[in-house]
Amino acid sequence: MKKLIIAAAVVFAGLQAGTARAAEDTDPPARDWSFSGVFGQYDRAAMQRGLQVYREVCAGCHSLRLIAFRNLEALGYGEDEIEAIAAEYTVVDGPDDEGEMFERPGLPADRFPSPFANPKAAAAANNGAVPPDLSLMIKARDGGADYVHALLTGYVDPPDGVELLDVQSYNLYFPGHLTAMAPPLSEDAVAYGDGTPATVERMASDVVSFLAWTAEPAMEERKRMGIKVILFLLVFTGVLYAVKRKVWAGLH
Repeated sequence: MKKLIIAAAVVFAGLQAGTARAAEDTDPPARDWSFSGVFGQYDRAAMQRGLQVYREVCAGCHSLRLIAFRNLEALGYGEDEIEAIAAEYTVVDGPDDEGEMFERPGLPADRFPSPFANPKAAAAANNGAVPPDLSLMIKARDGGADYVHALLTGYVDPPDGVELLDVQSYNLYFPGHLTAMAPPLSEDAVAYGDGTPATVERMASDVVSFLAWTAEPAMEERKRMGIKVILFLLVFTGVLYAVKRKVWAGLH
């Protein structure tokens, strides 16, 4: 009987270890993004909706310091639209003739202002955690777009036995599963101007599409150049082969 008890305990411990490993190894589901693959392109409509999600949901905590308002031209916005978007922000400028800093409406040449004056202010407003800048987030995280999408949609109730602090949430895809970021998205958190239903899934996909662009604005140009280079190399290889056949034809 004692041996059976020991064996059962070993099996149970093994199952627990396997479950723990499975929990730690939760991989984000692979998704088919418009920008994936050799011929992938950005979805302008999705990126514009993603910009709206960033501005109305994410910008309260996360900066976008590498993107200037004028860069939004790549999303399909016109000059007047970009000026209107920039003017909605207040930018600290200066010093003026008296050596003082001052505030003014944003201009197309300005970058998106940070929601906090400095990292210490950001930490003080977020229980000691400094929200990361989102400009390169898709490139900075293993799993890229798939991981960020999974993170935004992976909030669930904690399993039995897991207790959360008041400032914690349980996320299936966050390392260790316990995150200080509360679920940022909720149904109809924004009202899309094009009438698209603002589901959590839709908003997550749209903001990821936008952040994929902020992380690599020149992706489409890079892919077009790569295709041209490959086509050139194929033609050049064919020419070299034809020349080789002609040059060496008399020796065979």
